[in-house]
Amino acid sequence: MERRIVSVWLPRLPTDRLCRSAPAWRDIPLVTASAGPHRQVMAVNRVAQVQGLRPGMKLASALAQVPHVQIAPHDPQGDARLLGALAERCTLFTPWCAVEGTAGLWLDISGCGHLFGGETKLLEQLTGRLKGLGLTVRAALAATPGAAWAWARFGDATTPILDSPDQLAPLPLAALRLPPATVQTLSDLGLRRLGDLLGLPRAQVSLRFGREAVWRLDQALGAEPEPISPRRPPAPYRVHASFADPISRAEDIAATLDHLLEGLCRRLGLDGQGARRLELTLFRVDGTLARAEIGTGAPSRDPVHLARLFRDRLAEIRPGFGIEAACLEAGVVQPQAAAQTDLGGAAGEAQLSRLLDALDNRLGPGRLMRLAPRPSHVPERSVRRLAPGAPPPAEGWPAGRYPIRLLPHPEPIEAMAPIPDAPPLRFRWQGKLHRVVRADGPERIAPEWWHEDAEERDYYRVEDEQGLRLWLYRLGHYGRAEPPRWYLHGVFP
Repeated sequence: MERRIVSVWLPRLPTDRLCRSAPAWRDIPLVTASAGPHRQVMAVNRVAQVQGLRPGMKLASALAQVPHVQIAPHDPQGDARLLGALAERCTLFTPWCAVEGTAGLWLDISGCGHLFGGETKLLEQLTGRLKGLGLTVRAALAATPGAAWAWARFGDATTPILDSPDQLAPLPLAALRLPPATVQTLSDLGLRRLGDLLGLPRAQVSLRFGREAVWRLDQALGAEPEPISPRRPPAPYRVHASFADPISRAEDIAATLDHLLEGLCRRLGLDGQGARRLELTLFRVDGTLARAEIGTGAPSRDPVHLARLFRDRLAEIRPGFGIEAACLEAGVVQPQAAAQTDLGGAAGEAQLSRLLDALDNRLGPGRLMRLAPRPSHVPERSVRRLAPGAPPPAEGWPAGRYPIRLLPHPEPIEAMAPIPDAPPLRFRWQGKLHRVVRADGPERIAPEWWHEDAEERDYYRVEDEQGLRLWLYRLGHYGRAEPPRWYLHGVFP
């Protein structure tokens, strides 16, 4: 498959971001300025540019030239947040989106053009949606990131698709993303266009001007690879839907989800896969996103069951001014063989799996679990947590008269024992005195040999006058420099 890369350039992102919250500023000269005693102009809007202001000039010079200019503080963090949100927004067109610099985006649309009626239509929709958000945008499509970047900033805006690398020859050397000092050195020697470098021996160019000049040129021409790391890992399965008119009713959103689930589950069935993690993304007309995510304990491609898990999540979604597109992704999938069911419906295991999925998604991730034994004598390390749908472990629980409820952390108590190694006669826990009427122990539990700093524990099962049965242990021994310490670790039923 031929690689197709879109480079999106937002030349006035800082001022466009401000004008989105203050539309009246669009018709007046507006600049953003750095802080400090020697303030500089960092960005200008279209009106300020027409009046001769430009980034990099002193703010005092800008005020002398345009006294009524509107000045706003430069906010790179705010610009970065908006750029990240736009990258998420562009996942409507391809899952392979990334932020480029401080005012650009990469989109790898390889194999995606036909979903939007062709690459030209895709570019029109992409730029149209960004312009609808009040942004100044230029975009170009080429076979390499370097060529797309160069054409978006220095190419012909009326032909955004670069058909041949030969079209790069008239562009200035700044289109190669070279440092300004390197561009100036090449310009002083009469090399001002990309075409001027194409006919020169690469070894001599690399020797005189550094490896970067040849490297960037080869990247633009496709001779050197230039990978793009997406902002989010692309999901293995993805379906989407767009609407002629925005939707906002809960019934329409649910119907859209049902339609997407049917298509996704059909694809999963053809590949013998089942979904473990699903995410629904709704694209609002104001440029914001709404997401809903569910998980399953076992692979599933039952659209009815998955729609039921999404039900509570959909109730939390606020459509705002309307939803113009939706995307459903299966981020985690596993092989799922076809299952035979009886005449009465699904088997008992399938019903249990669906119940666990419903509880897990209702309570929240990590709140529902299966406990399994772990080979350790230390009580707090003798239990491990598994997913609720995990198969039962092969090893069984160790035989012993241990409490089924342990405290989150052993709580210190004050205890008095008549002789060493004897059970305590009474102890004080949380300010209350408990008198022991029955006791059993000690049972010595030693840690694993690789835990060198851990001490042995002597455990006792005790019962007080009110019938409360507790599990105590002593850390340390009598007769040593440091007296032993007593703790309450568990409660018997």
